[in-house]
Amino acid sequence: MRETLVLNASFEPLSTVSLRRAVVLVMQDKAVVEHAHPGLRIRAASVDVPVPQVIRLSRYVRVPFRQRAPWSRRGVLVRDQHRCAYCGRRATTVDHVVPRSHGGGDTWLNTVASCAEDNHRKADRTPEQAGMRLLRRPFEPTPADALLSTLGVSVRDALPEWLAVPA
Repeated sequence: MRETLVLNASFEPLSTVSLRRAVVLVMQDKAVVEHAHPGLRIRAASVDVPVPQVIRLSRYVRVPFRQRAPWSRRGVLVRDQHRCAYCGRRATTVDHVVPRSHGGGDTWLNTVASCAEDNHRKADRTPEQAGMRLLRRPFEPTPADALLSTLGVSVRDALPEWLAVPA
């Protein structure tokens, strides 16, 4: 199911919702479509709505300030664009740079996307001990960057420039 970015009335990103939820918000006049998928429409007997890619809430919603993006395995894979940090092939697992058994934790700066073969080859060692090098260093995304990256690279490229994530 397609994901739709939800913006606050002040244009700050809040979350992503399913296509169904986005259409319901638009139909109830709780949100307006800011950006739609080109050429796609939802049609029914009395409804003809563009398929929303980005919606903006009509009323401002106060949200508590989030200083950090919450860590998740899916978030690491999305941050690294499903590419192995060791060889560049398709990644399916998450590897701890400093293994958990050596005191490494589930943090943005200690985890990278990895293919199963490299994860197995590295095993319970640091990259230096295993004779492997990282192609790119892990980083901690901002909450807004983490939210936008869940929409995928191809979708981000199609967003208006005021929503684009800097490369």
